[in-house]
This record gives sequence, structure tokens and C-alpha cells, in this order.
Amino acid sequence: MKCRRKVAFSPKSLISFSVVSAFLAPYTAVIAAPPRNPDKTINCEILVVGGGLSGVATAYEGLLAGQTVCLTEITDWLGGQISAQGTSALDERPTQRSRQFYSRGYLELRNRIQKKYGQLNPGDCWVSDSCFLPRDAHNVLVQMLKDAEKKGRGKLEWLANTVIKDLEISADGKIINSAIAIQHQPAPNAPPLNTFPLSQSIEDAYRYENSSRFRKNIIRLVPKQSQGKTSNWYVVDASETGEIIALADVPYRLGIDARSYLEPSSSSASNDPYCTQGFTYTFAMEATKDAQPQTMPPFYLQYSPYFSYELKRLANFGLVFTYRRIWSPTKGQSTNFGGVNFTAPTPGDISMQNWTWGNDYRPGTAADNLIYTRQQLQSTRQLQPGGWLGGLRTQSLRKAEEKAFSYYYWLVAGTTDSQLGPGVKQQQTNNRFVAGLDSPMGTAHGLSKYPYMREGRRIIGRPSWGQPTGFMIWEIDISRRNYNDQYYSKTLPANMYRQLRAALAGLEAVSVITGQKPVDQAMRRTRSTIFPDAVGIGHYAIDFHPCMEKSPPEAPGNRERAGERRGAGQAYPFQIALRAMIPQKIDNLIVGGKSIATSHIAAAAYRVHSFEWSVGAAAGTVAAFARKNAVAPYQLVDDLPKAEPQLQAFKRLLEQNGNPTAFPDTSIFNQNWEDWR
Repeated sequence: MKCRRKVAFSPKSLISFSVVSAFLAPYTAVIAAPPRNPDKTINCEILVVGGGLSGVATAYEGLLAGQTVCLTEITDWLGGQISAQGTSALDERPTQRSRQFYSRGYLELRNRIQKKYGQLNPGDCWVSDSCFLPRDAHNVLVQMLKDAEKKGRGKLEWLANTVIKDLEISADGKIINSAIAIQHQPAPNAPPLNTFPLSQSIEDAYRYENSSRFRKNIIRLVPKQSQGKTSNWYVVDASETGEIIALADVPYRLGIDARSYLEPSSSSASNDPYCTQGFTYTFAMEATKDAQPQTMPPFYLQYSPYFSYELKRLANFGLVFTYRRIWSPTKGQSTNFGGVNFTAPTPGDISMQNWTWGNDYRPGTAADNLIYTRQQLQSTRQLQPGGWLGGLRTQSLRKAEEKAFSYYYWLVAGTTDSQLGPGVKQQQTNNRFVAGLDSPMGTAHGLSKYPYMREGRRIIGRPSWGQPTGFMIWEIDISRRNYNDQYYSKTLPANMYRQLRAALAGLEAVSVITGQKPVDQAMRRTRSTIFPDAVGIGHYAIDFHPCMEKSPPEAPGNRERAGERRGAGQAYPFQIALRAMIPQKIDNLIVGGKSIATSHIAAAAYRVHSFEWSVGAAAGTVAAFARKNAVAPYQLVDDLPKAEPQLQAFKRLLEQNGNPTAFPDTSIFNQNWEDWR
């Protein structure tokens, strides 16, 4: 399909059939051409890959520390979840929010949002205390980095529309010496960026050659030179799917971890790399005074058997519309449904949609998983020099885009409900799909620039005491679950169950292990695991959007993977261990965002906005600290549990900078964490 010279959209335009028809183009895998000489070279002290909240936080702290920071991002917006991915509704827990116990940069972000609108919640949503427009989030973050650059006397090289294509790694495999990036801009006479959905452009963005759509600049990113010498630098993988850890080929996991005493609620007795959490193309819709014409997408009937309000207490259009309403110029009438209070939609209100049984796309098999495993990367030759194309299944991106368009049509014109049956779903035609380059999502087609990712590749940390095969943060490190439930004693082998109870027994662990105290009499600690190398904090429920059992995910009668939600539930306030950010093999690679060393279940809590900022703050600070003190991050933790003086100095620096490493009153003797909600 040829690119159209001009595509005219307004913020209030409906789905354009010409854009929708782009999804029907055939998918063809093409191996990238050999590289040409770089067009320019940029010197960095910290290279941050990914401009989401973790990447921005890394850059923010790096700039305040006076570093030269190169920041790459596949889209042209900073902020990830709250901008390019469209989920501009801050996920927070009540106690942490009431105490305002966050990293300094995250607090500044919240304050700037409030100053921008004169309130923190211009959308009057009910899922959060703060729902707002994605474009504004990008603009706020741009200004934050400019101010940090000036204040800290650092330097920012902001590389929008840029992907990492290749890495040059030292002969011993321990150091990333340089990286090759591709920056794309519209080709002459081609439509503007963000005209076509990601599935139609992502592989082109990773190819070296120019195309009818893009003109490419090849950029070599290298360590900064100082007085004729090459300084040490650090590369931070803050990407949404763990691109650099895949490209660098360090050990990582995908999907479900095998059931063990550390992950007792796992839905599988063995690892399953194909079942990751669902991902979502968000979109914006506007309430209108009058009914609007609604056009059924040509692929709607393929996806319509999936859609549902899910639960009877959620089966109300007004409730769903206002759930993540991001703009509300006129306050509607107060109402209640299913125990939820909200104000009714009024004309001009804009809602962002992110719904499990709606625009979530939840593949879970080897035939449709989005994030390629190492074996799949090898079979598609993406680990060959010049072969990297982003590591994602483009066809699954395309189908998720189709599903999002179809979900909008179901919301306004559908009358079926896959989970609740007939007679529940009513038409709501006083709404329009909002598209256009000046729309909330900033795209001509109206979908988010990049899908909202809940889970990516997760590194396996270096061997550590108690975890000789590699450090990980597990389910039992954070979960409030009642493990006295008979499910665990009946499902887990006897020895595994004893290990579980011992691991949860806190100060009584030795007595349980040695048999001095019966398993059923052991007390259970009521806090999360306390890490001696804690460098950040987070708090959120273990929140699952499980994969589906069959392929394709939208197949009629398909079900969520059995047992996946067993691990879901409340979590204690938790910590981010530095060991979870240090990959095996490569010494100057730091991992942030959702790719730190967490298990599948723990990752369901370690994925929200304030966590991403906290881990990014730690990444930026440790990179600057390591450069200043000529010490590699792994050397800060390699002697644990023995005392690590440099680690303590680093933690003091974080705290002095306003980046907490522990919640108030954190102590092995303090068991009173039940009040944290």
C-alpha cells in the first residue's frame, strides 16, 4: 500500500477507512541491510535507551549530577506510560499518596501537572487522583529536563524518533564500547510522522536504508572524550520491552516462572515464556451532545466475540467512560454505580480507554506472543549483526491495533457481551473517536503512538547469597497473600511447602527449617523483604491482565490462562534492590524500568508510574556515582551480605537527593505494615 501524500484529520474526526485499511496490508519479514557509515558521532557519559518515565528519571538525575546524557526514544514524546502510551492516569496507592512519599522528580512531575491545570485531576476520573492529557505530560517532562540540565550543568542529547540498531561489545564481552542508532524523519513528499500505526512503520524504523516513508540518520554513540582519554560510560536499558538486554544477549526471562517456594502462586509447573501480561493500544473518545455516525471497521466481527464489561458491577457505560476520563471542562451530575461514585459524562469530556476485556491484546502462545524469546530472535536472525528489528512480532502489533479500533465501535454501537450475556450492552452513539495529529494521542489514526506495555524481558541478576543461579525479586518478597490457604499445602510438594513457610517466617525461619517449630505454628512476617542494597521504593497491588489460553486471543469462547490471577492481590510497600538492576556478563549496562530482575508475579506490581521513576532515579544516580568514584555498580554489591562501605555512601547520596530507598520505619523488627494500603 502506497503512502498517501496528504492525510487530513481533525481532532474530532472519526476512524478513517484509509487508515484502517492499512492494517490489511500483508506482513513480510525483511532482514536489515548492512550498515553504512554513520552520519555523525555523539559523545555520551550516560546513554539512556527509552524515553519512558524510567528513562526520563535516569536522565533527570544524570543531568542534575552534571553528566552528558544521550536519551533515545522510538517516538517523539517523552514519558512512555503517561504520554506516548496514552495511560495518563497515575497509578498510586492511598497511603503512599497521602504521605507524598515519592522520589523528588516524581513529586516535581505531580506538582507541575497541578500547576499546569490548576488542579491535579482535570479529567475528573475515578481510577486515580490524577488524569490528564498525554501531550501535556510530554511537554511537562521536556521542561523538567531542560531545568535539570541548567541546574546541574549537565548536557542533554535528546534523540527523538530514534532506535538502537547495533552494539559494539568488547572482545571479553564485558563492556559496551559503542552503539549505533537510527533516527528517522519523514521522507520528501511523505506524510508526517505519526500518520500510520506502529505496526506499519516499526520495522522500517530499524532498517538502515532510506525508504519512501523515512529518511534515516545513522548515529554512532560513544563514550565522551576527556583530555584525550576515553572516559568510562554507562548504558541504561529503560526500554519498554528490554531491547538492549536482548540485543546484548544477557540472561533474561520472559513470561511465567516455574512454580517454586519463591513463586508459589505460579500458574505453571514449568517456565512459559509466551504468556506475558496483555498490552494495550489506548485511544481517546469524546462525549458529544448529539448522536454521531459510527462506521463498523472491516475487521470488527473477528474481535467482537471478545468484548465485555467483564463484571456486573462494571456494566455501565458512564462508569467505564469516566474510569480514565482525561479531560472534563464541565462537571457532570454526581452518580453512583456498583459502589463507585463518579460524575456523569458531559459533552466535551474526553476519555482514554484502557480496558481488560476491551482493547487489551493478550496473546499467550508461541504462535502469537508479542515479545520474541531468544530462540525466536535467533530463528528470525535478529541477533545477527545488522539484523535487529526491535524484537517484536509485528503481526501481533497489527492485530492489537485492529482490536482497539473494534473495541471503540463495540463501546458505542455494540450490543453483545462475551462474559455477561445478552441484554447488558446498550448502544452509546453520542460519542466520537478522536483522531488527528493535534489530538490527545498525537496520531492521525487516533491510537497511542506505542502500546502500553505491562511486562517485557526481565534480567536474571548476578549470583548472590541465597540465590546462586542469579538474583531475582520474587512473589513472596512483596505479597500479602494468605499462604495458610489449603491450596498451597495441597499443591506444593511437602518440602517446597516447608521452604515457603520458612521463607515467610521472618525471625523464626531457622526454627522452621530445623524442625524445631511446626510449619503450621510459624508466624508470618507482615512486611516485604528488606534488601540491604535497596536503592528505591514502590507500592502497588499485584495487578494482572493475564494472557489467553488459545490462539488467537480473540477466539470465541477463549479464556484467560487458568491460575494466572492466583498471584494477584495486595502487596506490601516494597524496595528496589540494586542487584535487580545489574545484569550478568556486561559491566557497564544498567537496567531500569520493567526489565529489572523481578519474577512474573512480582513484575505485576513493579510496573507502575512511581516505581518507574524511582528505579530510573537510582539508575541515573548510580551511573554518575560509578563514573565519579571509578567503581562499577556490581562492585557495590559483590561482597554482600558483608558490609559494603561504597554501597552505603551511594545510598546516603540517594537519600540526600530526595530519592527514598526505604519506607518509614523499615526494620526487620517492625511487623506493623498492615496499615499501608
